[in-house]
This record gives sequence, structure tokens and C-alpha cells, in this order.
Amino acid sequence: MDIDLFKEILDIESTSGSERKLALFLAEKFKTEHNTVETFEVGDGTLNLLFKWGDPRVWFCTHLDTVPPYFPTTISDVEEGAVLPDGKVAASSDVLFHGRGTCDAKGQIFSMWSACKALEDKGLDGFALLLLAGEETGSFGAKAYTRDCEGGELVIVGEPTDNLMVSASKGTKSFAVKIHGEACHSGYPSHGESAIDNFVKFYNRLSETAFPVDRQLGPTTWNIGKLHSDNPQNVLSPEISFRIYFRTTFSSDKFVSELMESMNSDKIEVEAFGGDTPMRYTVISDFPSTVVAFGSDAPQLKKFAFRALCGPGSILTAHKDNEYVLLSDLETAAAQYVKMFEDYTE
Repeated sequence: MDIDLFKEILDIESTSGSERKLALFLAEKFKTEHNTVETFEVGDGTLNLLFKWGDPRVWFCTHLDTVPPYFPTTISDVEEGAVLPDGKVAASSDVLFHGRGTCDAKGQIFSMWSACKALEDKGLDGFALLLLAGEETGSFGAKAYTRDCEGGELVIVGEPTDNLMVSASKGTKSFAVKIHGEACHSGYPSHGESAIDNFVKFYNRLSETAFPVDRQLGPTTWNIGKLHSDNPQNVLSPEISFRIYFRTTFSSDKFVSELMESMNSDKIEVEAFGGDTPMRYTVISDFPSTVVAFGSDAPQLKKFAFRALCGPGSILTAHKDNEYVLLSDLETAAAQYVKMFEDYTE
């Protein structure tokens, strides 16, 4: 594999909103005498890219953006038995790439490109490489592509799945919540009502809710972010606001929406921001598979008859300071993508 090319890709900072520079670089770098390249404006200053070899039946697809903050890549040789950044042990001598985007999702870009080149070198066509902007901030590139462009037969979406094909993924549901109280001097709390106390009641109700447990996807999880109450320390809080984000299952997706709607009252305002429903994916041939709890562009790529999800690296290091990928992971991914294409089209 062309490690120097991978390093060039990693060295271009492309956190969400600034991925245009990477797109322009790849539009030139990935052009060959056997493919065509098209660029599509998303509408927010970012670009989607499409490389085609003939009339595609299989589309390899991943995203251009990475989560902030950007930190540069280091490359090091590791020996068998060495401890890796996530505490795992190297199974053999390898090359380790550590830095933002190594596994999410520049490792996917590089391994998918390597697969496309391998197929091209075999004299094959009938495949495409689709690179999308804005996955990390709402799949804006995927939504724009679905709105403006063609679909196809099979799209294989690259995310860090430890090179396992994904048979199903959890969905997402996002809500903005405001909880009201009545401000008063904190020395006389009986003359007001604390929004913080009402938040605790809301939180406890959710914590005590028995969400349906799905046979395939397991439990439903949720977390709270952007928690804000701007009251002085000697004043009861009149309002607290936050976002709540659910990872839903086939059993709980509707249940969550109905539960949150039932929370609305004169003290609680709940605004739904939508999300993705849980999905089942195509698993090709006898590739090993798993289920995942994270989102991707795949649910938004609605013009494809079949959608698959697979890629190198671990989701447990994605978005973290110890994000990394091994050269052997990338090599395995590229070989698997080639075989997926051949198995699907034979």
C-alpha cells in the first residue's frame, strides 16, 4: 500500500466544515485514465466527490470530515506483543498510524481507494468511490447527494467496524428540552421553584423507565449534553435547558418518541429533532458480522437498493486522543472490499 499517500491524506486538516481542501486534493490525486471524477456542492461550502469506473453496480462510500480537534499523525513501527494505544496487544509486527482521522474515516478513504486501484489493475470496472462531506455533523453531504444525484445497487459504507460487516445498527433520536421553575432568593426557597429540582425529577423518571430490550440490538441508551442554567448561585434556577440523545433499537424507536412526547407539560418543553431509525444491512457472502450502536451516512443513502457497512479500525478509539489504525487493518480492509465486489458481481 502507498503509505506516503495515506500520510498526505492524514496531514490535510479536514475537521467538519473544513473538508473542502481534502476534497480538492483527492479530486486530483484519485483521477486515473480509467475513471471519471465529479464534484458536487453540498451548499455549505463543502464538496462531495464521485469517482466512477464504468457503470457502477457497487459503490464504496465514506466521509471526508473528521471530528475536531485536529491533531497531527505520527507513524511508528510496532513489534509483536507491543501494547497499542487502546491497551490491546499487537498480534504481529506492524505499522501504527496515530492521529485524527486515522480510523474515522481517512483509513476508510485510503483502504477503499486501494481496493478501487486493485480492481482497476485487474482490468475491472463497474464500481465507484463516493466521498461525502459532513457526516460527523448531521450527514449533510449524504442528504445533499440523495437529494440531487443518482443511486444504484449496492453501497458499502466505510466506518470503523474492526473489518466486520454490520448486520444491524441502532437508530438515533434527539430532543431539546427546557424545564421551567420560578426564581427567588435562595434563602427563601419556599417562595419559588427550582428548575434544577424539576430536572432531577425528569432525570429520575427517565432512569427508572424500563425501555424494551431488543433481541438483536440489546438495550436502549441515552445521554444528556449542553446542560445549561444561568442563574446566580444565590437565586433558584428559573430555567434549565439541555439536549438528550437516544440510541434506539427496533423495539424501542417508537417507544422513545412517545415517551418524550408524554413528558410535555406546563413545566417541561420537549422539541423533537428527529434522527435515524435502526437499520438492518446487507451482509455479503460469509464475511463475519456484528451489530453496532453508532450512526453513519448509510441511513441517508436511500436511493441504493442494498446498503452495507464495514471498515478498518475500532469505534472505541474514534473521536478520542488515542485514535489509531494499523497497516494490517488497512490491508485487510482493502482485500475485503475487493472480494465483496467480486462476490457480489460474480
